[in-house]
Amino acid sequence: MSHTPHELAEEFPAHAERIHDLKQSDAHFANLAEEYHELNRQVHRMETEVEPVATHIEEDVRKKRLAVKDTIAAYLERPESA
Repeated sequence: MSHTPHELAEEFPAHAERIHDLKQSDAHFANLAEEYHELNRQVHRMETEVEPVATHIEEDVRKKRLAVKDTIAAYLERPESA
């Protein structure tokens, strides 16, 4: 198990610039990115036992993070508008 945070730019390196641009220009994407960031930090704190929790709670947060990540991935696959 890795204790390294999974930042969006690291998860989607080919889209790092687009992620930055979308966070600035698209409120919906910015909210998704912020939600991912918060869930990611929760998982990191749980992994490092800064905030120890029951296994099922950590698993639930991981599932939420993955669902948000999947939504972001689908968003990034959309064609860029001109």
